[in-house]
Amino acid sequence: MQKLLRRLTWIDAVLLALLAAFVAWVWIQIDGRLNYVWRWDIIPAYMFRFDEAEGRWVANLFVSGFITTLRISVYASVLALILGVMLGLARTARNLTINLLARTYLECLRNIPPIVVVFIFYFFLSEQLIVAFGIEEWARGIARGENARIWEFFVGDPRLLPALLSGTVVLALFESAFVGEIVRAGLESVDSGQKEAARSLGMSRLHELRFVVLPQAMRKAMPPLANQFITLVKDSSIISLISVQELTYRTVELVSSTRAIFEAWITTAAFYFALCFGLSLLFRRLEIRMR
Repeated sequence: MQKLLRRLTWIDAVLLALLAAFVAWVWIQIDGRLNYVWRWDIIPAYMFRFDEAEGRWVANLFVSGFITTLRISVYASVLALILGVMLGLARTARNLTINLLARTYLECLRNIPPIVVVFIFYFFLSEQLIVAFGIEEWARGIARGENARIWEFFVGDPRLLPALLSGTVVLALFESAFVGEIVRAGLESVDSGQKEAARSLGMSRLHELRFVVLPQAMRKAMPPLANQFITLVKDSSIISLISVQELTYRTVELVSSTRAIFEAWITTAAFYFALCFGLSLLFRRLEIRMR
């Protein structure tokens, strides 16, 4: 903190004063002209609630929505990374057909708005796949089974598994297009001399990728990949449009029932900021270690 204070200059002081003045102006506009009545006292009640039937405190709207956002972000990130690496490898493949198929997939998803991708997948593909694989019946069976508590830890309410699965898959498919391009750029940034040296040692194409190319490519791709995963967390709010009960969906419910507009959305923004800022610090440390 002392080092930070020593680095402050008069320009920093002016900028901080302007920022404080802007915040004060916004506050006056809301408090004066809109005649808005702040009700911050109701927010803690929507974090946790006491379940009399079970005799314990359980997550309420904000915390349950945040936990669902965490689940979706983790599952979609893993799936997007797997698909993205495969697409990146396909984009650098010598086979023309594989290369063109991967490029078509990437260009289609990268140049279509995410909300359109969500609706196309959910209404045209997801519903048919869920019915075809009997996921709804399977989810109801899980909810009535002996291991329901274990499933609740990983997927939340098992009865909402179809919506969670649809949201996770569509988010992963969309983000994998961007991850694929990042991986492709990382693979192409590896010096050709490294590949030639691997071949001169008698390495196969698979061993060349595994031991020489991919480690160097992923090290170079780490910063943009980290940024993309943070973007994925923020993009997860889009799937609230298909009734996935994540943080944004829960906030809309809260606003509709309490009319605490600013309190609810400011709290939601704080949750997203805490998660994304924490991830940025984590990825920064990983990037330093990889160097």
